[in-house]
Amino acid sequence: MPRIRHDDIALVRERAPIADIVGEQVTLRNAGGGSLKGLCPFHDEKSPSFHVTPSKGLYFCFGCQAGGDVIDFVRRIDHLEFNEAVEKLAARAGVQLRYEEAGVAPRRQAGERTRLLEAHREAATFYVEQLSAAEAVVGRTFLDERGFDAEAAQHFGVGFAPGGWDVLTRHLRGRGFTDRELTVGGLAKEGPRGLIDRFRGRLVWPIRDITGDTVGFGARKLLDDDPGPKYLNSAESPIYRKSQVLYGIDLAKRDIANRRQAVIVEGYTDVMACHLSGVTTAVATCGTAFGEDHRKVLRRLLMDADTFAGEVVFTFDGDAAGQKAAMRAFEDDQRFVSQTFVAVERHGLDPCELRQQYGGEAVVALVDQRVPLFEFAIRSALAGQNLELPEGRVAALRAAAPLVARIRDVSLRPEYARSLAGWLGMDVGPVLAAVNQAIRTPQRSRPARTEPARPVAPEESVAPATSARLERPDPRDRRLLVDRELLKLAVQHPDLVGEAFDAIPPGSFAHPAYRAVAEAVAAAGGVEAATGGESWVVAVQQHAADDVIRGLVTELAVEPVRADGPLEQRYAREQLASIRVRAVDARIEELRSTLQRLDPVADEYTTVFGELVALEQHRRQLNDEAFGER
Repeated sequence: MPRIRHDDIALVRERAPIADIVGEQVTLRNAGGGSLKGLCPFHDEKSPSFHVTPSKGLYFCFGCQAGGDVIDFVRRIDHLEFNEAVEKLAARAGVQLRYEEAGVAPRRQAGERTRLLEAHREAATFYVEQLSAAEAVVGRTFLDERGFDAEAAQHFGVGFAPGGWDVLTRHLRGRGFTDRELTVGGLAKEGPRGLIDRFRGRLVWPIRDITGDTVGFGARKLLDDDPGPKYLNSAESPIYRKSQVLYGIDLAKRDIANRRQAVIVEGYTDVMACHLSGVTTAVATCGTAFGEDHRKVLRRLLMDADTFAGEVVFTFDGDAAGQKAAMRAFEDDQRFVSQTFVAVERHGLDPCELRQQYGGEAVVALVDQRVPLFEFAIRSALAGQNLELPEGRVAALRAAAPLVARIRDVSLRPEYARSLAGWLGMDVGPVLAAVNQAIRTPQRSRPARTEPARPVAPEESVAPATSARLERPDPRDRRLLVDRELLKLAVQHPDLVGEAFDAIPPGSFAHPAYRAVAEAVAAAGGVEAATGGESWVVAVQQHAADDVIRGLVTELAVEPVRADGPLEQRYAREQLASIRVRAVDARIEELRSTLQRLDPVADEYTTVFGELVALEQHRRQLNDEAFGER
């Protein structure tokens, strides 16, 4: 990579006052002695410990020990490499950077990049303006039908490319851009009679890099007489490499870093739907498969190293192609250290369709109900086998054992072997033997069966008859009292539990049969869609896995709720909080057990202890919210 000259870096520091740059992210107040202070943007705090000293061009946080100069601040806040941060500040300060590298002409290249970025910035503005034109009514209709209003379009920079041959070309020529700059940047191409626009008569999304610069566009076909593909992206250029760019990364980067989660979806409208639903960590590839360069982008945001640093959630369509994509992700996952999950909507809806039909809460629930990618891959290998027959279980074991064997984390292999034994209804011994045999016999290629015979959503059972083997829970079991009461409320009084119930993953219920009832409620549209009364009970029954679960739904529908006195919102709130507290308690116990095994002076000890303290505070808040008001 070309090196920026040291004197130019010094000039950038001089012309980019740290108080101004930091002040755009942090409210700074006078702290005396020529220092300013505010709340640290790099960790949560209630009292300001973040100090900026303009005279020295430095910042430092006494809470998390983050510190440095203005370039370091931009690198941290925007998750950039050193050169990227310098270039961003230079563009803001009007500094022309010079580069040093033998054998190339980096100065010319740097100037070309600046011009191409300016052309794309101007093109993005032009497209946005055109979206309000009469010709763009078809584009506005497309957005409106998918639940995106003008504010949403503005937020994501959605625009419209006019249908004329060279409307954008003439506009950019008028702004001083040359034909070469337009063709090199991929905004125009050679036609029979000169330059023509690459995008015509299409809805256009700006593709921005992690710094927020527009480097390309994605365009959606709107007209039947358009001979092009459904989606057309910018061609590769000096500023655009589709294998290195994730759509929406500029909007998602901070939440990805803060929440330690990235959600990978398949299209531009899916990213919009996720962000508008509250899943603001969603990004999408731009017409290519998720690859190593994409991993590098996310690794920087997740601060991924050789230890767990977050999670990546892939969403796939529930059809065969989506299943195949999930299996490809399994093949690649071993190269990505962050824990990887899969979220598949059982009816094959993508996030955009899910939001249209069921609202933003359904999109959030989809991500909440994610399952580990290893589990998803193994369950997919079991699909289609008749697990009621010995021959079917043996065939399923032969298909799944090589997948368990390929898990590189040796500590996870026996855990998934035990899980596989449970899914198959077999003893652990034969399963471990099959896995060990597969380890000793490396697979030269993928297992013959990597695509299931039918789509299998993560929350589905892998065999239709599995739920029939579930035992009916004892209604007198006090350990399951909260589960039962909450499900009774969902079936009998959905208005009392509302969207809060829908946000609880079915896996939160302790008994498999109760989990199956929760899944039936979700499949019926969730309690937010419930009308109450008999029709709602019937809807839940229709989505029950089998007669056993249908009978349990009926039982829950007629059994009186155990509230003392008149049934009211307070009682529902208590049950909702109690099941959340139980999940938090389980995690607290895990962390306490982990702390006992760690060296108190190790960095990991501090991290785990911090999470434990935060969870205990969260538990107190849940109790206060549920039981504090009487």
